[in-house]
Amino acid sequence: MAFLNVSATLPEKGRDLRLDLFRGVANWAIFLDHIPDNIVNWVTTRNYGFSDAADLFVFISGYTASFVYARMMLERGFIVGATRLTKRVWQLYVAHIILFVIYIASISYLALRFGDSEMINEFNVAGLVDNATETLRQGLFLRFKPLNLDVLPLYIVLMGLFPPILWFMLRKPDLTMAVSIILWLSARHFGWNLTAYPAGQWYFNPYCWQVLFVFGAWCAMGGAKRSGWLINSRIALYLCFGYLAFALLMTMAGRFPTLGGMFPQWLYSAFNPNDKTNLAPYRFIHFVVIVILVIRFVPKEWPGLEWKVFDPVIVCGQQSLAVFCVGVFLSFVGHFELSMSSGSLFAQLFVSIAGIAIMTTVAYYISWSKRQDKPLKPPPAKPAAAPVAKAA
Repeated sequence: MAFLNVSATLPEKGRDLRLDLFRGVANWAIFLDHIPDNIVNWVTTRNYGFSDAADLFVFISGYTASFVYARMMLERGFIVGATRLTKRVWQLYVAHIILFVIYIASISYLALRFGDSEMINEFNVAGLVDNATETLRQGLFLRFKPLNLDVLPLYIVLMGLFPPILWFMLRKPDLTMAVSIILWLSARHFGWNLTAYPAGQWYFNPYCWQVLFVFGAWCAMGGAKRSGWLINSRIALYLCFGYLAFALLMTMAGRFPTLGGMFPQWLYSAFNPNDKTNLAPYRFIHFVVIVILVIRFVPKEWPGLEWKVFDPVIVCGQQSLAVFCVGVFLSFVGHFELSMSSGSLFAQLFVSIAGIAIMTTVAYYISWSKRQDKPLKPPPAKPAAAPVAKAA
């Protein structure tokens, strides 16, 4: 049957440093954005457009999953590819549970140690006081999530459902992308979402955010190459820069009331507040524009990817899971430190720089540790000595 023929274009073999670079940037930005009242997080992209580091993280996760597992699924079969993906889901789940336990234990200890009852409510762990057993049980099912622990459960769900999506993506990539868009728009229209505990819904609606994950897979499976005519179009370039300028203006209008008051209410309210939970269309389009510009101006062979100045970010991207977990915990520590201190400019700079330095140190250590686990290469054999001719 024609449907069984693979029509997707597999990504080229070899590591794409762009993925590591931008995933490292996303990890750093997520850490900074999770620290409120921190002037340093003004360097992150969320202040200058509709999308932010979370969009980048989910997109690269989908791209990387296809990059790693698509060829395996084709060469060794669906079952092998699915089991390898399931193994990765288990690793993500274990990492989330460990982070979850350390996170809530730290919050509870510090709240009791300093008599700060508001911290329990601020970080959404009040349920541990009223009904600890049920709250922990719901945490194991990913329904209870303290503040800032929303991205990893989303990643787990998307990866867990990815095997059949990847199977279809290999055979009908454009159709799979179209179905993903329809699901996203339908979820927004009908209000579909997963319930959270003790009340409410998921902050990152999986029905909506899956479109970014699938979009990443679609780009990896040849979607970006097939769209080369659009990406390299001059008209598309002008439209992209125009949309980025508009997004910057609307985002700044939301940050500064004086500027926001200069626009008609219907225009201002259409983009403020930014609908992150259900991934507003203007947010998704903003991220697509960024992807188009990156593909156009930062090719895989860009020499700048080898610059030493990018090494710390790239290493953090290569050890993404550990760096992400450490960054989430450090964002809580930084938030607590600023709330307990004067919150001065020096304190904000110190917390931000120290946190990124710790994340980078962890990444370099894990990278070094993995290299030690690999067997040493045997030294090259010495060439045999030339035979000496016998004297006549």
